[in-house]
Amino acid sequence: MKQRHTAKRIFERLRDEHGFGGGYTVVKDHVRVSRARDRETFVPLAHPPGHAQVDFGEAIAVMGGVRQKIHFFCLDLPQSDACFVKSYPKETTEAFLDGHVSGFGFFGGVPLSVLYGNTTIAVAKIRGHGTRERTRAFTELFSHCLFQDRFGRPGKGNDKGKVEGLVKYARANFMTPIPTAASFEELNAMLAERCRARQGDRAGRHASTIGERLVADLAALRALPAVPLEPCEKRAARVSSTALVRYRCNDYSVPTAYGFQDVLVKGFVAEVVILCGGKEIARHPRCYGEGVFVADPLHYLAPIETKPNALDQAAALQGWDLPEVFQHLRHLLEARMGGASQRFRRCAASVEWLAEGIGESASSSRCCG
Repeated sequence: MKQRHTAKRIFERLRDEHGFGGGYTVVKDHVRVSRARDRETFVPLAHPPGHAQVDFGEAIAVMGGVRQKIHFFCLDLPQSDACFVKSYPKETTEAFLDGHVSGFGFFGGVPLSVLYGNTTIAVAKIRGHGTRERTRAFTELFSHCLFQDRFGRPGKGNDKGKVEGLVKYARANFMTPIPTAASFEELNAMLAERCRARQGDRAGRHASTIGERLVADLAALRALPAVPLEPCEKRAARVSSTALVRYRCNDYSVPTAYGFQDVLVKGFVAEVVILCGGKEIARHPRCYGEGVFVADPLHYLAPIETKPNALDQAAALQGWDLPEVFQHLRHLLEARMGGASQRFRRCAASVEWLAEGIGESASSSRCCG
């Protein structure tokens, strides 16, 4: 609440509205004592080895020449003050999961417990007596990695003060001045190196370094799972009549043979993978915009063989950067076909056959916003 009374304003109102005859100093001293009495005090906490706290922060970075807001995952080991920080385009379920998998891998083990705020990524609902109903993704995380989950009181950031302090520290020291990187991979490599370098520092009143105290934390950690958790959000979906699957407000293409079928979408930080009956049928770069059409042109070549009039208007083929030899071949075939539909179909089939032959360079996904 920004519209609070100052000591000076209280004095003025007492004088003007109630005829107070005393001085300003008396009012100021009373306000100072009253406010000190109302301030919350805290109990110093002990932090045994092997426990962690997690939170997200926000910062500004220049990524690939574009100034943008980024989100960064923070994992703090309070006993030693050792930290792990990793940046993401958005604070999403897959970023939350990936942050844990990467952080546990950074330290080479799983904490005995992890303390959180009440983020909706982990907590679906707070029930009576403070019990939490966990989200499906978070349930999968902690049951796979076998750590105890703990939660702070709603609206009380001081319950996880160590990681709150880490968020501020990372923003002031790792993100200032504004970092510039070609990609998130480059930025995260820099952040990991700074986390390692910080282990040579001393934090608070401790005589030993963070790295020296980290030894006790590492000895208390549990072993990493034999099979790493797949850090992705899973959603059921259905393929549309135009061979598209919607995920987080964007449409991703699949081969047209899978039209109208039920599929499973795995949303990773950098990729979207689509499966049907347990088989991977499409893989695309992850898009963080909205209303974007992400397509692999090869997914649409089969129907174009029987619908040649769509060749020039197919959205997935617009601006397809094929080698010049393909355009030259098309001109030759069009000149020879003389308008015959059967020949045109053979032309489309020839283009399909040749496109398949160029391999990965032709099958890369394209965004058609």
